[in-house]
Amino acid sequence: MRQEANTRSLFSLTWPIFIETLLYMVMGNADTLMLSQYSDHAVAAVGVANQIIALTIVLFNFVALATAVLVAQYLGAQREQEAIEVSLVSLAANLLFGLLLSAILAAFSRPILWMMGLPAELFDEGSSYLAIVGGFLFIQALMMTVGAILKSYGFTRDTMYVTIGMNVLNIIGNYFLIFGSFGLSPLGAEGAAISTAASRLVGFAVLVALLCKRTGISLAVFRALPFYHLRSLLKIGVPAAGEHLSYNTAQMAITYFITWLGAEALTVRVYTQNIMMFIFLFGLAIGQGTQILIGHFVGAGRYEEAYARCLKSLYSAIAISVLAAAVAYWFAEPLLSLFTDDRSMIELGRKLLLLTMILEPGRSFNIVIISSLRAAGDVQFPVYMGILSMWGVGVTVAYVFGIALGFGLVGIWLSFIADEWLRGLLMLWRWRSRVWMKKTMVPQAKMA
Repeated sequence: MRQEANTRSLFSLTWPIFIETLLYMVMGNADTLMLSQYSDHAVAAVGVANQIIALTIVLFNFVALATAVLVAQYLGAQREQEAIEVSLVSLAANLLFGLLLSAILAAFSRPILWMMGLPAELFDEGSSYLAIVGGFLFIQALMMTVGAILKSYGFTRDTMYVTIGMNVLNIIGNYFLIFGSFGLSPLGAEGAAISTAASRLVGFAVLVALLCKRTGISLAVFRALPFYHLRSLLKIGVPAAGEHLSYNTAQMAITYFITWLGAEALTVRVYTQNIMMFIFLFGLAIGQGTQILIGHFVGAGRYEEAYARCLKSLYSAIAISVLAAAVAYWFAEPLLSLFTDDRSMIELGRKLLLLTMILEPGRSFNIVIISSLRAAGDVQFPVYMGILSMWGVGVTVAYVFGIALGFGLVGIWLSFIADEWLRGLLMLWRWRSRVWMKKTMVPQAKMA
């Protein structure tokens, strides 16, 4: 099975990724939903802290992204030893980088939130959450790397099962720590942070055991790592991280604009985006499954199959995202009522979900095609176009329509639509140009 991922259907690879991604989102939503029963202020504070955490994850996610591409291409080229070497080097690199970033978040959580403009009434809860979750983010860095390796080998179900276990542990931990059940002191946002960090630690331990069992990788060889692979990892990972970094910093800038609208606007955004996560997770799963297949196809020199696979996946992602967005809008009131009973917040969230029906098809272009370009080794074009669109269109339109013209969160959502559709159409043009066929990072397999 190690070298047969390219013979599997997209569905067989994607459904475990879908469940895993869903459960990761459930973990975040479990925190939000359970905190909403504790305090709306806690929800808003955690929402802003998670923007910073998401940005930090991007900074070490570039290693995991590059690992997924190189491992898939090496396996497609039938060079398994190099795939193992790349995996080990990536784990070592992300351990060191993750420890550094975790230390920074733990030590400077309060100054960071102050620079984000977090309202004073949210400061204590936000800083405690950021210090705890951020301080253990190096575990998340390693989990993402191990998960990328297992998926590239085709073991998508393993990461799914681990995520199920993590969610169970997280929800149990939230119950005890947020509300202070069974005589414990209620900790609110701090309790959610402790539960999240602890469940990730357990999940990482299980993933490492599965990695050694499934791939034959031995952690003992860390004593003699072939660090020359780091150059290839950086060649793919740094531009890929640039695209994600640009997106997340742009989102942070837009979040800063939203702080000007007040704590209620921040809270509505958190509630609405938590629902939106369940919409675009279909595209995320399809994008990841497509990336695995295309990495194997490109490594084996099967370019036409890779070309067709991307377009088929794109059509599927668009259709599913439109349907999911329509369902979310239809059930907007009961869904938003899970988080709050404030009528003005529910009505505003309903308007944003209506706009999401236009937003999500554009996002599907970016998720699927950028994953495909990255799998083929074409990582620079999405960065250049991303920076141009995210900042030149996304952030600019958010300020003009959301703040200057006074449309509030509706104006912010219009900026998301403009950015996603512009980038998505540019990515489609790039894929159809077939320039990516010349970007393969590893030698092709010798054909019999």
